[in-house]
Amino acid sequence: MRHWRLSAVVLALAALGSVPAWGSDVLVQFGINALLLAVLAQGWNIIGGYTGYPSFGNSVFYGLGTYGVAIAMAQWHLPFAAGMGFGALLAVAFALLLGVPVLRLRGHYFAIATLALAGVMAAIISNIPLAGQNIGLVLPPLNDDRLFYLLALALLVAVTVTIWWLAHSRFGYALIAIRENEDSAAAMGVNTTLYKVLAFALSALFSALAGGIHAYWITFIDPGSAFDITLNVQMIIMTVFGGAGSVFGPILGALALSAVSEVLSSELTHVAGLFFGAVIVAAVVLMPRGLTDLSRRLRTLGWRYFAQNVRANRL
Repeated sequence: MRHWRLSAVVLALAALGSVPAWGSDVLVQFGINALLLAVLAQGWNIIGGYTGYPSFGNSVFYGLGTYGVAIAMAQWHLPFAAGMGFGALLAVAFALLLGVPVLRLRGHYFAIATLALAGVMAAIISNIPLAGQNIGLVLPPLNDDRLFYLLALALLVAVTVTIWWLAHSRFGYALIAIRENEDSAAAMGVNTTLYKVLAFALSALFSALAGGIHAYWITFIDPGSAFDITLNVQMIIMTVFGGAGSVFGPILGALALSAVSEVLSSELTHVAGLFFGAVIVAAVVLMPRGLTDLSRRLRTLGWRYFAQNVRANRL
């Protein structure tokens, strides 16, 4: 089974890596967007799936990553790599400073506290001349979609390898213990504050890097698009749909929902707006542990799997 899974991963990676060689411009552009969403879903998976803290602040880290690249390239005329580093540094520093007080909250209190961060940060950026205020910043163009596709794919591989390490490391076991019962984890000697803040910072790192690639790809950012809270909602939906707390679940969720959303947006535009809401209801009621759990248990339980979940939700 392990060799089969490894072979499937290698084949999937080879298939994704070959898209720039044969895919159309439209397909490559769709792939860039889908891969970056998968990175964001994996980043949220660290704090939301493994640690159990439903963060709505990852869109802030994404926005800081975009502005890090934009300021470095448009204002300071630095190379893209320097901008990526600057954006990642901003996001990680913000996560470390914010994590200590905010991560003392739990459940919906934590979610509400992080929900306001995007609006606050957008208001702050709108008043900073270096960041272009409300006008935004224009980056130097680089018309090479295939390069951005490969960058997005490489970042997805990096975050997935990190998730795999989390799933098999002492650090990851500590995060799972916090998710299952934080008080019991603390009683067993786990430094819950340290682990939560580190998970928050790691989640911020990958969100910022995804934001940096996206900023250079589209060449223009403003506060409204950089700190869009709906992007955070998409991360959560894709992670839950694929399987929060799993290695490959967020990738499956992001790619599947991106494809369906793209089709609906082009063919049935009046339905596209309702799509993600319907996905939330279906995922929570019918398969609360996502596609990964569905693929494992459907073979043994069949349609009883959905019936059990419906009964568990008292519907």
